[in-house]
Amino acid sequence: MEHGTTLTCMRGRSLERPVLLGFASARALHAASFADVLDEASGRGYQRRLNSRHSLDFRRYAQSTGSATIPLTFNLRGSDGDGWSLQGRGTAVSLRLAGGARPLAQVDCQHRLGHMSDLDVELPFMMFVGLSQREEMEIFGVINGKAKGLSNSLLDFHDAQLCADLASERPELLVALHLKNEPTSPWYNRLDLGGSQVSGLDRRASLRTMQKACRILTRRLKPRGVDDIARIAHDFWSAVAMVMPDAFAKPRRSLVTKGVGVYALTELAADFVLEAPATARCDTAFFAALVGDLAPLLDWGGDGPLGGLGGEGGAKRAAEILRELRRRPRLAVANG
Repeated sequence: MEHGTTLTCMRGRSLERPVLLGFASARALHAASFADVLDEASGRGYQRRLNSRHSLDFRRYAQSTGSATIPLTFNLRGSDGDGWSLQGRGTAVSLRLAGGARPLAQVDCQHRLGHMSDLDVELPFMMFVGLSQREEMEIFGVINGKAKGLSNSLLDFHDAQLCADLASERPELLVALHLKNEPTSPWYNRLDLGGSQVSGLDRRASLRTMQKACRILTRRLKPRGVDDIARIAHDFWSAVAMVMPDAFAKPRRSLVTKGVGVYALTELAADFVLEAPATARCDTAFFAALVGDLAPLLDWGGDGPLGGLGGEGGAKRAAEILRELRRRPRLAVANG
């Protein structure tokens, strides 16, 4: 491990986990670490994407008089010999990092360290030793679960990875992920998880928005099983995309794929299913006929009746607007 870096550390424990505590320059810690940002295309990683503004704010603060910070948190990945080695038997040990090696995963310091590669300011650190990536993700969630600015969709994605039985524990999340992951879904790879975005695809709703919408279906369509509800959600949104293709082709011009539209239309989907004859199959053709009757009656842009509506109250009002349109006599609406 010639031409590497040696960090003097104190060995101890953070509750039930072994850790190393110490101090090092921002330059050294940046060179030996990385942020395991979620790659939405492959599903690997778990961190949010870097917010450069947030990171640059900390860089400026770190160079100001009287600055301070809590310890940066890392996980020393791999085993002794995988780009690093520990020397010493007692409390005081030396961590030797091989030149060019980056074994330190940034569990809780991505934004503090992101733009500090050229600074020699001294920073405190705590390193977990040898956590698995699953354990690392769990600790990240505990540390950041209530953090302001951390994407709720990213935390939902973590839950999906960590739940033993998603269908029972978080059925609405399973349905939302089905819409995102099913290639025939109009939402395929178009729900923002908070990680590195899939290139070339316009973003519409977030995973958290779709999960809340799917909770409407799982709640109102009980006792249907989660697989059946996932199929209904898929077929309903396929019908919406078929009837209103511009909303998906140009999502910025339509509220159909924004929170208020997603919630209101999902309420309507539940209405359709609950009102359907027992012999009806609630498939894409079934939903397309109903959505096709309703869609032309409303301006779905920001200047229409749904524009300006937001929050839970706005979503309820939007759903009522759609229901009122359905109740109006067709001739009166057409001539009104």
